[in-house]
Amino acid sequence: MRFLPVLMLVMSNVFMTYAWYGHLKDFRARPLLFVILISWGVAFFEYCLQVPANRLGAGYFSLPQLKVIQEILAMGVFALFCIFYMREKLTWDFLWASLCLAGAAFFMFRNIG
Repeated sequence: MRFLPVLMLVMSNVFMTYAWYGHLKDFRARPLLFVILISWGVAFFEYCLQVPANRLGAGYFSLPQLKVIQEILAMGVFALFCIFYMREKLTWDFLWASLCLAGAAFFMFRNIG
């Protein structure tokens, strides 16, 4: 059942990434207030997944572990969003930053078992 909070965090990141960055492609010509309201509406669904995911995840992971999981998932979702939705190329710097997150995960989870 550990996978359920992680899956919910993945889905919440999809919503939040779109809420934060999707307007740069889809609503560029719209007024800022309109974009803010649309983003809030999308973010509502992110919170509907994020809050229960953290509640469930707290039964399996420590709070710092949940945060590191969240950050790693956010980078992964963001990378896919950049490539497939925004049609941007990732640079080597993104790889190095991701490796730093992998290091964070190593230190956060190395004493489990």
